[in-house]
Amino acid sequence: MTITRSASIPIAQHRQQFPALANKAYFNFGGQGPLPMVSLNAIQKAYNHIQEQGPFSNTINNWVTVEADRTREVIASELAVPKETIALTEDVTVGCNIALWGINWQIGDRILLTDCEHPGIIATVEEIARRFGVEFSFCPIMATLNEGNPTEVILQHLTPRTRLIVLSHVLWNTGQVLPVAEIVKACRDYSTNSQPIRILVDAAQSVGCLPLNLTELGADFYAFTCHKWLCAPEGIGGFYIKPEVLEDLNPTFIGWRGIILDKAGKPIGWQPDARRFEVATSAYPLYGGVRAAIALHQEWGTSQARYEQICQLSKYLWQRLSEIKSLRCLSTSPPQSGLVSFVLTNGKSSNQLVTSLEEEGFLLRTIRDPDCIRACVHYFTDTQEIDKLVEWLMANC
Repeated sequence: MTITRSASIPIAQHRQQFPALANKAYFNFGGQGPLPMVSLNAIQKAYNHIQEQGPFSNTINNWVTVEADRTREVIASELAVPKETIALTEDVTVGCNIALWGINWQIGDRILLTDCEHPGIIATVEEIARRFGVEFSFCPIMATLNEGNPTEVILQHLTPRTRLIVLSHVLWNTGQVLPVAEIVKACRDYSTNSQPIRILVDAAQSVGCLPLNLTELGADFYAFTCHKWLCAPEGIGGFYIKPEVLEDLNPTFIGWRGIILDKAGKPIGWQPDARRFEVATSAYPLYGGVRAAIALHQEWGTSQARYEQICQLSKYLWQRLSEIKSLRCLSTSPPQSGLVSFVLTNGKSSNQLVTSLEEEGFLLRTIRDPDCIRACVHYFTDTQEIDKLVEWLMANC
């Protein structure tokens, strides 16, 4: 199959930036993206600079401030929001926890989750319910993968006491893309005469995959990581908060980066923007690795061009997998993201198959709910990798 390329840089040349692609067929971008050489070099250069100047010197302290500000600015530009709305975190789970624990919960408040949320988020909601007398429930979004309307399903499960909806932009298990902007508008209309319903988006699978404009999307909180689809170093993520709700969310985990000090060094208030949710010392050299990775993607093409390429490749993978009689793709139509999930129909073990695949140089993963295998393609995935994967599955399933 011929894939239409919108960028001038050949895929084969672009792939040389990623050492992890040299000896394997990588289909695990939804778990962790391979780090490009430009990121590795930027990280090493930053660590060298810190040691040359002396850790915790005035020079390095000033450098850290500049590095953090530049990184917020680059991430904000990628998400089409002001940099003041971005807090730098470690990962998507930290971002979700900032929102979940920062709300002033009252007994009887309700949280609505979809039935496709990550176990870490579910566990957090369960603990909040235990501590504060909050109630929570799940709505059946997984069943809307091939038919049904996710927005209508969510509306059917709202109550006057619903204060927060937790959902993923791209569902990590099925790859479905939820219409977040439509859901936000519907919930705003529902809560016109009651307390507002806040929307927390788990963006683990969307940042770096979908073209995003968070201002237009309208969600209150958008928590993401950089180590998946952005192919940046692990340990760096971000949290977006809509400006209108900044003062309604309280910092829970607090440190020197999020506060303002008086001349005597005593805390007198919060930082005036999303920085109030940042805590203390981080692995600052990783910030340059994030910026280098984003710049590399932008060098190949715009976020829209990269997304279109992802969709072409995921459609091709979906079509090829559909040729195999011993498996069934969860989606009955071409995917809208880079995640393609499928189940075995011959009674074989998914775990054993994924282990065998890895021994042959194909990296995929299993998902527990639903019990399936997930393959991920990025814009620089090679169609020959897909063909080889399908050939192996045809011969061994």
